[in-house]
Amino acid sequence: MVEALSVNAIKLSVLGFAGFLFAFLLTPGLTHILYKYRLWRKSVRTKALGGGELPFFQKFHEDGEIHTPRFGGILIWITPPILALAFFTLAQSGIWWFEKLNFLSRGQTWLPLATLVAASGVGFLDDLLNVLTLRAKAFTHFSGGLNLRYRFVLITIIGLVGAWWFFYKLGWNSLHVPGVGDFVIGFWYIPVFVLVMLATYSGGVIDGLDGLSGGTFAAIFGAFAAISFSQGQIDLAAFCLVITGALLAFLWFNIPPARFYMGETGMMGLTATLTVVAFLTDSVLVLPIIGFLLVIESASVIIQVLSKKLRNGKKVFLAAPIHHHFEAKGWPHYKITMRFWIVGIVMAVIGVAIRLLG
Repeated sequence: MVEALSVNAIKLSVLGFAGFLFAFLLTPGLTHILYKYRLWRKSVRTKALGGGELPFFQKFHEDGEIHTPRFGGILIWITPPILALAFFTLAQSGIWWFEKLNFLSRGQTWLPLATLVAASGVGFLDDLLNVLTLRAKAFTHFSGGLNLRYRFVLITIIGLVGAWWFFYKLGWNSLHVPGVGDFVIGFWYIPVFVLVMLATYSGGVIDGLDGLSGGTFAAIFGAFAAISFSQGQIDLAAFCLVITGALLAFLWFNIPPARFYMGETGMMGLTATLTVVAFLTDSVLVLPIIGFLLVIESASVIIQVLSKKLRNGKKVFLAAPIHHHFEAKGWPHYKITMRFWIVGIVMAVIGVAIRLLG
């Protein structure tokens, strides 16, 4: 028992470090390409989601938005599949350590890996449209990129495929209530799965300050690695730590001033994958706690839009998402980022503790 625990702990440590090292070494080449081809937005968005001007956003973000490349999320979503295939190939050699380090398994990592690649591909398309400034009204939104409705449709399709797999292939039809037990919801499992994926994606608006999203998602995936480990899902825990390692490498280069932005190619992949991991660990009900920052970011946008529509243009926040509100109040961006990190880590720990009640 102790020996198995030690081997699993070493496996997770090695793979987490491998995720960091691979993404770290990949960065110089990626950076060269991004800057060589000027893969950044050519203009800053001027309209809010609910309409109206964005004076604070334009004031604080014009220079950075125009001259900092997107596509930084490539570091994050390309690392897990490459390392999974690499260690799977090495495991075929028969060397027992390589066999132990293999984390590619049908029951635990096939689905999150497939989700990561598929959703990141959609995000990559959005980023590509952004930097090319294609303005075809049928497919792009006001700031360039894939129209929001099309992104939600594509994420919904990914969610439906994942829900179908869980419900029909794996036979899952219940949600776990920590400290209480399982609550059977039957066929409602499918729409709940899709709604959770869409809601989690809406929290992607957190990608608005240098280092904010990287630190936030590192805490979230670290928390789900702990939950997976406690359940004996070692390969899934390894997968989460590989992502965490890649996020820390991204964060290394995203400390202000950021070398590149995560972009939708990272954000869509991370949020969709996070949904799958939450369902694989039967931890959906603690996802809003562990991902607390995603919830308040998304909620601030919803509140702002509804307030302007229902109260004749009156706003609740100076700017939304809420990190821009604090920016408009005069907080330095590094203070906002670090305080959000602290809140995110604390809430992740609380979420893990609550989940372990089960």
